Amino acid sequence: MATPSTVPAPPVAPISFEDTRIAFEAKSDAELRKMYALFAAMNNGSLVKMGSGLMQTALKFSFPGTKFLIKNSIFQQFCGGETIQECKPVIAELGKYHIGTILDYSVEGTGNDQSFDRTRDEILATIALAATTPNIPFSVFKVTGLMPTVLLEKTQAGTALSADEQAAFERGRQRLDALCASAHQHGVRLFVDAEESWFQQTIDDLAEDMMRRYNEERAIVWNTYQLYRHDRLEALQAAHDRAVQQGYYLGVKLVRGAYMEKEARVAQQRGYQSPINPSKQHTDDLYNESLRYCVQHVDRISICAGTHNEASSLLLTQLMQEAGLAPGDERVWFAQLYGMSDNLSYNLAHAGYHTAKYVPYGPVEAVMPYLLRRANENTAIAGQSSREFLLIQKELRRRQGRA
Repeated sequence: MATPSTVPAPPVAPISFEDTRIAFEAKSDAELRKMYALFAAMNNGSLVKMGSGLMQTALKFSFPGTKFLIKNSIFQQFCGGETIQECKPVIAELGKYHIGTILDYSVEGTGNDQSFDRTRDEILATIALAATTPNIPFSVFKVTGLMPTVLLEKTQAGTALSADEQAAFERGRQRLDALCASAHQHGVRLFVDAEESWFQQTIDDLAEDMMRRYNEERAIVWNTYQLYRHDRLEALQAAHDRAVQQGYYLGVKLVRGAYMEKEARVAQQRGYQSPINPSKQHTDDLYNESLRYCVQHVDRISICAGTHNEASSLLLTQLMQEAGLAPGDERVWFAQLYGMSDNLSYNLAHAGYHTAKYVPYGPVEAVMPYLLRRANENTAIAGQSSREFLLIQKELRRRQGRA
């Protein structure tokens, strides 16, 4: 692969993430009004808390109409469907606007071999579909969907595994290898999602082992770095050094992080210092520095900026321009969650940048933990629901000719 050129790339039109015409081009007036009502509700923390409890209770006792109501509101906003087949219209619709789909099987397993095998087979099906569908640039999975969490944690802690545990760990490793081998065979990029810090090192080691095996020609297996952890840039730099020394390509997905409250709580319970940065500004700075590092080493690192942060997204476009990378460079991707931050996804794709949406899917009942996290995170993240709400409001006014 070529190193970044010192010759500037052709001028790229500046991106405005305020351009709601492009952001909501795919939405009808009725769809926009429905989104407006949903995000208005999600701005109300008390309503979200009460509604979450009611939805869980209604599903538990199979109240008539509950599934229909959920599927046609919050589920429809944040999920592609209950099955891969149901997701196909979403894949096609996003593809019309040059936005890829990352099918995310969001069912949390029950922790036995049957569940782990079922998850492996489901991810293999997403890889097979991606191999024949241009609009699916990545597949994705969590290692905890393939093997018991306790074994990952024991391994990281240096605790000896029993013979049965070692056999179970090996079965999990074989499931992981089956996914990576299939991805390599079909030429499909594969994300390994990040998880909790007390077993993340085990996941990192497994991911790097797969990279050594399958990333000799290009980045097929990609590991994820949660930059709300203060040590992740150093971990990324060390991983890059190993990739250079051992002659394989590094696939890197950068996110801010998904387990902050849990991380702080467990650190306090177990009596160690929290791995989380002391402030959001520290996380933002570390994230942006990681973007710079990846672009500086794009000859060896392929990068996906998994972020809803407008400043970081804009920074990456500027870094690409400075490094002489065209918007369509295959080594650089942007990704956001389905149902959120369309002002980023659609405007980036419109400007020619490789952009994809994480599209969760699975049975409504099984995906409820994911949906409740989305609702709670949107309420908790300062300004996120308000930002979505105001952008939708702005576009409705534009369409009505008042702005």
